[in-house]
Amino acid sequence: MTNLSQPFTENRHQIEIEGSLLSYLDVGQGPVLLMGHSYLWDSDMWAPQIAHLSQHYRCIVPDLWGHGFSGDVPKSCRNLKHIAAHMLSLMDSLKVQSFSVIGLSVGAMWGAELTLLAPSRVNSLVMLGSFIGYEPEITRDKYYAMLDVIKAEQIVSDKIAQAVTPLFFANEPQPELIALFKHKLNHFNNSNIDSVYQLGKMIFGRRDTMDDVEQFTLPCLIMTGVEDKARSVLEGYLMHDAIDGSQYVHIPQCGHISTLEQADFINHRLSEFLSSL
Repeated sequence: MTNLSQPFTENRHQIEIEGSLLSYLDVGQGPVLLMGHSYLWDSDMWAPQIAHLSQHYRCIVPDLWGHGFSGDVPKSCRNLKHIAAHMLSLMDSLKVQSFSVIGLSVGAMWGAELTLLAPSRVNSLVMLGSFIGYEPEITRDKYYAMLDVIKAEQIVSDKIAQAVTPLFFANEPQPELIALFKHKLNHFNNSNIDSVYQLGKMIFGRRDTMDDVEQFTLPCLIMTGVEDKARSVLEGYLMHDAIDGSQYVHIPQCGHISTLEQADFINHRLSEFLSSL
């Protein structure tokens, strides 16, 4: 398995956007892939894909605000459209005109917004374990309640960690991935809890981007783990049905963090899709 403990450190850079520092990896050469990670994770989540894809592509992998090595959410940032604009600023700073977006969970949510923001620049869109419609009310309220506890306690407590960890993995999770995730949750403290809270509110209170998917005329691949408890196979079908010409793939024996749980499967599917463009 690829080293998941801060890999590619020599490829890490940062850029200032609206007064905050955005950290990102820049690995490989070739057609550019902009890769967005899940909430409560960071660019390490893409380690197996970076190792594989950077042999033929240039992988740009930012850490979301308040995650990994990135700074706080900029004061003017209020929603996922704003985050998409920040990612476009990153591409502008690197003088990258066209690129593909590969996002998991919130990475796909802002990826869809970025596709709408700059349709002439996004070549293709891959959405893993995500849903770009409204958050269902029952789960939204549950997550908001957790966020309120995190904000009040200014830490991700063991109790919250125990509640959220199963949401990210298959029914029979890999112990090393559980340990990795808990290590990342321990990284969040009063220096970035406010950003985690703000981002959570943006994610779970997001707008219904499904209203605009008729504008998606680019190649689109949707993948969902068949054991994903955070984003269901049904939600993947809803996006697939709404986006003309999209492909939909079930990821076997897999929960939410498919890039680590089924790395070889994901690598194969991504290579297959990207080589067909």
